[in-house]
Formats: sequence, C-alpha cells, structure tokens
Amino acid sequence: MKTDKILIIGACGQIGTELTAALKKQYGGANVIAADLQQPFPGSVNDIQLDVLNHQLLEKVIAACGITQVYLLAAMLSATGEKNPELAWKLNIQSLLSVLQLAKEHKLDKVFWPSSIAVFGPDSPRYNCPQETRIEPNTVYGISKRAGEYWCHYYFEKYGVDVRSLRYPGLVSYTTPPGGGTTDYAVDIFHQALEKQSYTCFLEEDTCLPMMYMPDAVRATLELMNAPKEKVTVRTSYNLAAMSFAPCDLANGIKKHIPGFKISYAPDSRQAIANSWPASINDKRAQHDWGWKPLYDLKSMTENMLQQLSDIKRIPLPKEDIPVAYPDFHTDLQT
Repeated sequence: MKTDKILIIGACGQIGTELTAALKKQYGGANVIAADLQQPFPGSVNDIQLDVLNHQLLEKVIAACGITQVYLLAAMLSATGEKNPELAWKLNIQSLLSVLQLAKEHKLDKVFWPSSIAVFGPDSPRYNCPQETRIEPNTVYGISKRAGEYWCHYYFEKYGVDVRSLRYPGLVSYTTPPGGGTTDYAVDIFHQALEKQSYTCFLEEDTCLPMMYMPDAVRATLELMNAPKEKVTVRTSYNLAAMSFAPCDLANGIKKHIPGFKISYAPDSRQAIANSWPASINDKRAQHDWGWKPLYDLKSMTENMLQQLSDIKRIPLPKEDIPVAYPDFHTDLQT
C-alpha cells in the first residue's frame, strides 16, 4: 500500500498549529511535513520554510517528498486583507491555483483548502444561513474565498482533483495569538480576562456571529478528509457550524469564572465586516454527508479555554466559582 505523505502549508497559523499536531498523530511525524514562511517548529527535522507563491519550489517539495495530500492553510484574513487587498488576493488565490495545478499534474490523492463564512454578504440570510443561497461577499477575503470555492469545484469537475473544503466560522484557540480576523476578539478576550480582568472589544456587544472551538474545527477537517469520496457531495465548500454568540454572551460566560471581569466596547472598522456576515449557519449538508456534529458549546468552550490558558500562563483561576446569574442571549440561534 502507498504511504500517505502530508504537506501542510501555513503550519504556523491558527488552524495549522493544531491541525499539524493532529495529522502527525494520525499519520506519524515522519509522514507529515509542516511548511511556513517561518521555520514552523524549531527542532523538528521534518519541517521546512516555504513560500507558497514560489511555484517551482513548491513543485520540488511535492516531487522530492512524494507528497500525496496537501493542506493549504496559508491566507491573509479579513481585517488584514482590507488593508492590503492586492496582496490578499495574490496570496489567497495564486497559492490555491498553484496547489490545484500541481495536484492535477502530480495526481495527488487529496487537497484541503479552507473557505470561510466571509463568503456570505449583507444580502445573505442572517439566521440559519443555508448551504446554497445568495452569496455576495464585500471584503477581499470573502471575494477570494468565494472565487476559490469555484476554482475547487472546477478542478474537481474538469480534472478529477479530490479537493475538499469547509466554510469555517470564527475560530477560538488557546495555542496561537489572534491573526488578523474579524472574530479575533473571541480569542484575545480570554488572554485579557486572565491578565487584566478587563477587555475593550472592537465589536458592538450584541454582534452575534457563528463561532467554533478549535478542537471541533480540527476534528471536522479530519472527518471530512477521511470521508469516502462518494460521500463528499459539495465541491465548493461545506457550511460548518457549532455555536453562535455575541461579545456580551462570551463576557457573561467569562464572568462566571472571573467575577471581577469587565468589558467595554469601542467598535472599529471590523464592525462593518461583522455586520455583513450571518449570525448563524445551517450545516445540514455536512451533518448528512459525513456525520458532522460539534462537541463544544459556549459553556464548555469557555471553561476549557480559561483552564488551558490558566495553565499556560500560570495565572490561577479562582478556586471556587462564585455563582452569578447572567443570561445567555444567543444560544438558540442554531436551532
């Protein structure tokens, strides 16, 4: 049997850090190559520096290492992309086209490429946004992701490239810092809650968005990539959902563990981006096709994030939670 050889491009990013660890666990460290502009993981002999826009070098890596699967995670995110739209488009689209072309030429088994809820626009349904609907993104990040979805579909239909994709919601992780996304408040708030017991949010308090804890996002990625080919019926990108909440909901959840935590609001340019995205996502196609089901909700994610960061930062949480009754405003948006 052929040995799977995995190349992860953008391994130092928010998704890449944890997905790399999961793939090394599944396939063995010797069979997974982590690549990034920076040296991905110092001390790991199997990881490399790689500019994904260097097509010739990328092809050499794929050929020399006998790569069978590529996970292309390198991208410029929403808020950062608005500051440099030309570079965002170049990175997000040229990298995908390069990988798809090489997947065709070298007959790779599978390719994974992430899309995002940023593909949706202000005219998309705000609640329970379906898989197929009106999609008119108004950020360069969203435009690049929507165009990328069609390129994935094209290469599958035209050349048989088995490329699979997920429209990730906002992702929350304790292993990496915020990376320039509109939902990054949901990461930074935990760090500030532990260190300062206060946080100033760049979104309005009631801005509800689809979110997901990183362990669920990693598991969804692996489940999709491990699904039989005939089960994958969406060749643009699957809607993916777990929970929806607003900054006030997350702040109230944190206060149950850190009663002295205070939040204030100073919306900036990211507010307009958030306003253009749905508040909740319908992911019934993913549920039906390959059995997707999230494990974390707002309560369990908040508890785990605080505990993990408390251990990492060596900042103890209160020994006993003080019961505080705060309403959960947006917990029913997925139904």
